[in-house]
Formats: sequence, C-alpha cells, structure tokens
Amino acid sequence: MTDFSTGVERLLKQIAHWTESRWRGRDDHVHALVQHLADLAADAEGRPRRPVPRLHPMVLPDQLRVMADDLIGSGAPLEGAASLVDETRHRLS
Repeated sequence: MTDFSTGVERLLKQIAHWTESRWRGRDDHVHALVQHLADLAADAEGRPRRPVPRLHPMVLPDQLRVMADDLIGSGAPLEGAASLVDETRHRLS
C-alpha cells in the first residue's frame, strides 16, 4: 500500500495546482488512470464496472484521490496500480 499511496501523493502534488490551460492535452492520461483504478476496485469488490464521468479537468485530482481511497479500501492488490500511477506521473513530466 505504501508504494501506491506514495505514488498517488506524488502525482497529486504534481497536478493539483495545474491551471485549466496546463491540463490541455494531459487530462486524458489522468482520466484513464482514474478509470483503471475504478475498474480494479469494482473487480475486487465483485461489482460491475462503470464509466467514471468526464468532468472538468480541474476535478481530476479529486477524482484521483477518491478512486485511490476506494481501491485501498477494496482490498485489491496494489502493486500493478502503483506502476500505473508511476507511469502516468512520468508521462506528465
């Protein structure tokens, strides 16, 4: 859990202060990560997968935080999720 939590916190520190113009062309990467985390949590809990709503890009840090907390609470293995968070963070650098 520590690697996943640490990676999420690093990504949030990287993106939380972004302006709307900074998000242009980058929001798809973060939304895809949020969707993947939501799918992993749904699978772990035996729930159907649902699409994460596409809201304004400025909401993505909050969506990421909520999905990360949901995934931790689901009991799903976090190693693969940690790698996805790190990959997303590096893509956005």
